[in-house]
Amino acid sequence: MDAAVRVLETERLILDRLSHDDAKFILELLNEPSFIRFIGDKGVRTVEDAREYLSNGPIRSYGLYGYGLFLARLKEGRSRIGICGLVKRDELQDPDVGFAFLPAYWSQGYAAESAAAVLHYSREQLGISRIVAITAPDNHSSIKLLCKLGLSFERLIRLPDDPKEIRLYAADV
Repeated sequence: MDAAVRVLETERLILDRLSHDDAKFILELLNEPSFIRFIGDKGVRTVEDAREYLSNGPIRSYGLYGYGLFLARLKEGRSRIGICGLVKRDELQDPDVGFAFLPAYWSQGYAAESAAAVLHYSREQLGISRIVAITAPDNHSSIKLLCKLGLSFERLIRLPDDPKEIRLYAADV
């Protein structure tokens, strides 16, 4: 069993580093139809796939960059509800703020609360001066949230191995 490493707290949320103990939750989240539609199919179909995703993604990122995606859980009851954090993509010069929540927790301000905390953490604890975000052109909820957080649309881009254009947002933090 991995020990949770607390990174941030907000009024209603705890953000911890993801660990292998979160594999079942990651399996559920990454197979949500909305996750597949707006973020992409990560090919995670089993708990073992989820452990590999965690090892090769967030856990690896913590070691390489000192940041990554974090598990968002409710303070009250400790339920796992989503992920939020920073992703370092080879294709992008700056860290990318990302978030995904189970549909039962949408429209309650959790994504905004966690992403605002991650942006503050990025500036104050990590010394990062510029953050980007990417989203599907039709992901209107994410676009609205990114604008609320102070990110502005910069341009359409294509990531390798993805034929679809996506929207790039950025902000100096």
